[in-house]
Amino acid sequence: MSLSVVNTRASLGVVAPRVSIEVHISNGLPALTLVGLPETTVKEARDRVRSALINCGFTFPPKRITVNLAPADLPKEGGRYDLPIALAILAASEQLITDRLGEYEFIGELGLSGALRGVNGAIPSAIAAQREMTLLAQNTVWVADHLLQVCAFLQGEGELQEVERAAELLPEPPSGDLSDIIGQEQSKRALEIAAAGGHNLLLLGPPGTGKTMLASRLPGILPPLTQQEALETAAIASLVYSPDKQNEGHPGPQLAYLRQRPFRAPHHSISLNALVGGGSIPRPGEISLAHNGVLFLDELPEFERKVLDALRQPMESGEITISRTRAKVDFPARMQLIAAMNPSPTGHYQGQHNRTPPQQILRYLSRLSGPFLDRFDLSLEVPMLPPGLLSRQHQQVTHIAEESSEQVRGRVIAAREIQLSRAGKLNAHLSSREVQQFCKLSREDAEFLESVLQKLGLSVRAWHRILKVARTLADLNHQSTIEKAHISEALSYRCMDRLLLTLHKNLA
Repeated sequence: MSLSVVNTRASLGVVAPRVSIEVHISNGLPALTLVGLPETTVKEARDRVRSALINCGFTFPPKRITVNLAPADLPKEGGRYDLPIALAILAASEQLITDRLGEYEFIGELGLSGALRGVNGAIPSAIAAQREMTLLAQNTVWVADHLLQVCAFLQGEGELQEVERAAELLPEPPSGDLSDIIGQEQSKRALEIAAAGGHNLLLLGPPGTGKTMLASRLPGILPPLTQQEALETAAIASLVYSPDKQNEGHPGPQLAYLRQRPFRAPHHSISLNALVGGGSIPRPGEISLAHNGVLFLDELPEFERKVLDALRQPMESGEITISRTRAKVDFPARMQLIAAMNPSPTGHYQGQHNRTPPQQILRYLSRLSGPFLDRFDLSLEVPMLPPGLLSRQHQQVTHIAEESSEQVRGRVIAAREIQLSRAGKLNAHLSSREVQQFCKLSREDAEFLESVLQKLGLSVRAWHRILKVARTLADLNHQSTIEKAHISEALSYRCMDRLLLTLHKNLA
C-alpha cells in the first residue's frame, strides 16, 4: 500500500494530545515533505529518518513522500516524531508488513544508525495513551534501543522490554534531620505547623541563625508522596529532563519517584520565565517542578519584585497558565512556599548589632509588595542563639535528645488525616466558604481576633489565614473546636506585621 497511519503523542505541557502520522508515497521527483505545523527540529527528521532507514538495511523510497502530522493546527516540536515517521514510511512502502501498527503509539528520536534516544515528556504521553487505550488487551509500555527491535516486535519476530509498574515507590534518600538543629524550638514548632496544614512560611532573622537549615528540613517531616503524586511530579520533571540527561548525572524524572517530596531552591537571580515557566512553546518553571513539594526562596528581598509578584496567583489557585501566540498551557503548581530573609540590609534591626535607621529598613522591606506578603500564613523571627547555649552543648557528654524528623512527621501525618477526612483538602487550601464552615469561633473569640487585626492593620485575607493556622493547631491537638489558645498562638506567628507596625510608629 502507499498510505499508512501511525499514532503518537505531542507534548503540550503535562497534556499529551494524540497525533496521527500519515504518510503517502506517490510517483514523482524524490522528495520528503512535512506538513502540519512542524517546528525546525521536526523538519530535520527527514534527514535523520533517511539515514536511519538506510543504515538499518531498508530502502528509502526514491519517490515523492508526503508526511502529514495531524491535527494540522497543533504545533509540533522535538525529535519525538522520528520513530513513528520511520515506521509509517516503512509500512507505506511495504517494507514493514504488519497489522499491529494501530495497537500501539510510538515515541522516540532516531540516531543516524537507527538507535533510539529518549525524549522529554515521555511520561505524560504514556499516561495519556494508557488512559485512552484501556479497552485494548495490551495496555503496556514497551521500550526499545533500536529501530530494528521495534520492527521485529511488530512482525512478531522478537520481544521488547516491558516497563513494569512499580508496586512501591523507591526508598527515601538520606537527608538532614530536624534533631541536627540546636535550639530554635519555636522555629521547629512553626515548621511543624506549616507542614501539618500546608501553610506558607516566612523566616525572618539575622544571618547564621539557621533559617536555611530549617527550611531544608521541611521535606523530612512531610508525608511521603502517594503513587498519584509521584506520577504527577515525575510527569512534570520529564518535560525538562530527558533520560539521556539523567545518564549524565542530571537530576531527572526518576527522582520524582522517590517518596520524599521535591525541594526546589532557585537562586535569587532567577528570571521570571525560569520561575513560573515560559518559552515560545511553554516549559514548566520552578513553581511547577516544586508541585507536591516545597519551593524555598532564600534572600527573599534580593529577588526581583515582578518575579515575586508573579507567584501571587499560582499560590492561590495551585496552577499557572502560560499563554503564547501558538500555545496556551496549564501547569500544576500546588507547592508550599518557604522563604527566608534578613530583616534589614545589615541583617539586624534591633539590639547592639543594629546599625540601620528605620527609614533604610522600611526601604529594604518595601522591595516586597504587601499583597505578596499577605500570601504567607506564618511569619516568624529566627533569633540568634542565647549566650552560653553552644558552649554548654559542646561540654555536655550526653546531649538532651532532640525530637527527630520521624517523630514530628508522625504528628504531621495524623493532623493531615484529620483535615482530609473533614474537608478533603489541607487547611491552607480551604476556600472562604469552607473557612466559615470548618473554622467557627465563639463570639468572644471572634471579637478578640478582630480587635487584634485592627491594631495590626491587617486585611480580611489575614483574618482567613489566621483562622486556617488556628484550625491546624487544633488538629495537631486533636481538638474539634478552635479555642482562644489556638488563636493566640496563630497570632504569635505574625512577625512581619509587628515589625512593619513598629517601624511605622518609630517614624511617626
